[in-house]
Amino acid sequence: KLTGLALQPVITPELVHGRVHLKCSYSPPSPEPPVQYRVLWSRLSSLGKREQFHQETTPQPFAHVEVDGANLRLGDTVFCTVTAFRRGTPEQQSQPEDSKGFYAGIKFLPESLEIAEDGKEHVLTVLSTVPIACPGQDDSCKITLQLSTEDLGSQVPGPPDITLSACQVDLLPGPCSGSSCAAATVTVTAVTDFAQDGNRVSRVSARPVAPRDLLWRAYTPGDVKVTVRDLPTGNCYSFTDPHIITFDGWRYDSYKVGTFLLCRSDSRPFEVHIRQWDCGGHRSATACNCGVAAR
Repeated sequence: KLTGLALQPVITPELVHGRVHLKCSYSPPSPEPPVQYRVLWSRLSSLGKREQFHQETTPQPFAHVEVDGANLRLGDTVFCTVTAFRRGTPEQQSQPEDSKGFYAGIKFLPESLEIAEDGKEHVLTVLSTVPIACPGQDDSCKITLQLSTEDLGSQVPGPPDITLSACQVDLLPGPCSGSSCAAATVTVTAVTDFAQDGNRVSRVSARPVAPRDLLWRAYTPGDVKVTVRDLPTGNCYSFTDPHIITFDGWRYDSYKVGTFLLCRSDSRPFEVHIRQWDCGGHRSATACNCGVAAR
């Protein structure tokens, strides 16, 4: 009996005659009797249920299906289910074995980001799990993705809380490795807005720009959510005959005449100089702010 066969089906992408296909590979039993394989292809519907779209019987330890934009589209999560049986006695068959789901399309890594208003750059990778096909012989063999950001319903409506290092990325053809057939990176930085506006959620979207390949024309990749953690901002003051209040609330007076360094950041090129001049006359030694320079 054909029981306990570890077929272990796995889906991998590949180009066949310049067109995108998915390949279901499985381990033949050893030693190998004359065995046939029934391969069922299914995908997840919008309701999260599997729907079968192709079936074939083959003696080969693999089977192909084309990502044709009709039966199988970019954005689908695909499974292959393999059953082995002896030629002539189809009732003697192994237990059907499922592959893991294979997502065909664009992925963001990480799938979501949580960053803070601290000026740090965070790398976001955009990758295609399927190979980039070349429809013509010219040098335009790439998929260009237009990137955009959008604020997702924060308490204080306004522009997105994030900026990207690039508005477009190119996915260039190359050999598939792991889960990636083409990849590009972009950095995401939180906008330091000096406003106490709470934690805000934005999203990054990618849209293919005028693709020649029909496969990409009807495809809208998923988004990635970016949560920006609000950090408190500090204030310091110098006012009237200068009373000074520092960032940590320390208070003192400065009656000196001259140009002074009011504050300087240790982590970025930011500093403020202040100029004080005598404004008390003969009766009192009082100075007033008369100039400021900020970088």
